[in-house]
Amino acid sequence: MPPLPPEVLAHGEQVLKHLQGRIEAAGGALDFADFMREALYAPGLGYYAAGLPKFGAAGDFVTAPEVSPLFGRALARQVAEVLERLGAGDVLEFGAGSGRLAVELLLELERLGCLPARYLILDLSASLRTVQRERLEASAPHLLERVEWLEAWPEDFTGVIVGNEVLDALPVRILEVGGEGPVRLGVTLEEGRLAWTRLPALDADRAVLAEIEASRGESFPPGYRVEFHPELPGWVAGLAHTLRQGVALLFDYGGSRSELYARERWMGTLRCHLRHHAHDDPLLHPGLQDITAWVDFSRVAAAAQDAGLAVLGYTMQAHFLLGCGLAEVYEQAFAKAGGEAEQLRLAQGFKTLMMPGEMGERFKVIALGQGVDGPLAGFTLRDFRDRL
Repeated sequence: MPPLPPEVLAHGEQVLKHLQGRIEAAGGALDFADFMREALYAPGLGYYAAGLPKFGAAGDFVTAPEVSPLFGRALARQVAEVLERLGAGDVLEFGAGSGRLAVELLLELERLGCLPARYLILDLSASLRTVQRERLEASAPHLLERVEWLEAWPEDFTGVIVGNEVLDALPVRILEVGGEGPVRLGVTLEEGRLAWTRLPALDADRAVLAEIEASRGESFPPGYRVEFHPELPGWVAGLAHTLRQGVALLFDYGGSRSELYARERWMGTLRCHLRHHAHDDPLLHPGLQDITAWVDFSRVAAAAQDAGLAVLGYTMQAHFLLGCGLAEVYEQAFAKAGGEAEQLRLAQGFKTLMMPGEMGERFKVIALGQGVDGPLAGFTLRDFRDRL
């Protein structure tokens, strides 16, 4: 792991003390989902709640909007299509990160003559809200008056909801299949240090496991780790309650249930990101690193349908962006580039967004809708809803 500055390590010690207190208060062990929630979201301490750098070269990982402005400009065409079909509407971005996507979406929607009356941002991190405002003030000051920050889902929303790498950061539960049934993985203390432990599975866990096994057509072998996001159905239900009419576009790495729970993934998909180093130890430096797990898009689709939403499309990020006109967006940007260095950055960004080994195949996008008819441009090339 890369060396960390003293002030960052000092913050990590505060997070560790908080987690130790939570473990002791819980009787000696925390379910991993509770541990992950505290590590990421504890007020003032968690990874997303504190002010440490997260995105870009100085942070821990990069997202598609950080990779290239082409992502937001292509996505803007899909947003514009929906807004034009609705006749009016707003844009709501859930978890706006560094604010780069908000800037690119607003500027491209302005160029397309399809600016929303309001651009709403729902982000639980006070430090990131500050970063977002500063970026908008620097890059699109004339559009800042359209931007509003929220602390909860709005009521009766009409328009487009965008969530890029939101679902993977929901707390994840880990079940380990054994000869006598599943157990939950939890976190305890051994001589003052964080350590793994096993806890009895809940009835709700057994129900989820049975549902997954039924859809797979076979039981998991002993030793297999099954991960799922217990808060995902509630999150989708909240989205459905908010969305009176429009479309939600959710981007994340993951796959259908058959892909996610393939035999070769018997150790799960839990990953941590620390200073651009990916590893699988969430007990290392809690509060200082991101913790994620692949998204089960089959479960997203089922939760959406249970909540009354229609699944309007599901595909790989590369196919979606091409359907939105990414090639044309790239050609326009390349022609206007201010020199070879900028052209090279655009070409590298295009490759990262599109290549199967990069973001093009690993990342998926699902569209959930309410009161919207007709096909969406991003799913005209390939639509894999039949895999869900």
